[in-house]
Amino acid sequence: MAGLILTKVPPQYPVEARNAGVSGTVVMHAMIGKDGTIKNLTVISGPALLQTAAVDAVKQWTYRPYLLNGMPTEVDTTIMVNFNLNRPRTIPEPN
Repeated sequence: MAGLILTKVPPQYPVEARNAGVSGTVVMHAMIGKDGTIKNLTVISGPALLQTAAVDAVKQWTYRPYLLNGMPTEVDTTIMVNFNLNRPRTIPEPN
C-alpha cells in the first residue's frame, strides 16, 4: 500500500522521547477505507513515548483507493513509522 500514498504527514518527534534518547518503530494495524482514508487504526507495538505521535500522523495520511475488479475496496494493512534520532557525534579535537 505504500505506493498508493497520496498524503503522508510526517510525525512530530515527541520532546520527551527525544530528550530520553528513545527511537524505534511503531507498528500499527489499519483499515484503509474505500475513500482512501485511514479507518480503525490501532497500535501493535513500539516505544510507548512514540506511539501517540505515530498515530496522530498516520490518521492524516490518505491513499489512492485500492481497486478490486474496478471498484474501490477497503484494505487491511500494517503501517510502520520509524523514529530515528540523528544526533551529531562528537569528534575529539587533536591535541
